[in-house]
Amino acid sequence: MITETAEKVTQRHDGLNVQKVRVYFGVKQERLAYELGISQSEMSKIEQQIEIDNELLSKIAASLGVSPELIRDFDLERAIYNINNNYNDATISDGGVAIALQINPVEKIVELYERLLQSEREKIELLKNK
Repeated sequence: MITETAEKVTQRHDGLNVQKVRVYFGVKQERLAYELGISQSEMSKIEQQIEIDNELLSKIAASLGVSPELIRDFDLERAIYNINNNYNDATISDGGVAIALQINPVEKIVELYERLLQSEREKIELLKNK
């Protein structure tokens, strides 16, 4: 069990997890970079980092609307397993860390459309200001 936990820790890749969560929510790299006040190329470099410091990870998590723990401990296989098994309220736990996922496809679609609409409004404002 200790070996399995050690393997999980060595396999963790914060930057890749940020990318996976960002893509899941349909957030473009440019958009997240804009919210963090950095360039898209800097965001790309962050997503390549194996470990991201806690302060930056907290900012990224807040921008994506998730906890830093969800990003740090994200496991794609467990997420897919939970989605495929139609859990409405799934709890994933590993090593004492529990992450609650609530999956409601209609709410996610509405949320994604609202984000898209907000993004388009911001683009219009930027164009008006030019």
